[in-house]
Amino acid sequence: MCELDYSDALLSPEIIIAASSGEPLAMSEVLNHYQNYITSLCLRNKYENGTISSVYIDDFLRRSLESKLIEKVMKFDVTR
Repeated sequence: MCELDYSDALLSPEIIIAASSGEPLAMSEVLNHYQNYITSLCLRNKYENGTISSVYIDDFLRRSLESKLIEKVMKFDVTR
């Protein structure tokens, strides 16, 4: 049976601690880590004549989710 390696799927504690203390490069790494997930949440269908004509990324929603992530990371208590 094949075992999956999730070590690359997780952010290191050092990055989380640095991002929560306001380090810009660490925060950028957190945003990059979640970029695909955020983008998938922001996909919207464009309808014309009752059928889906295309799929687009809602940039306003994407920026809102990124801002919320930054806000929550900054409030994260690493001492718990």
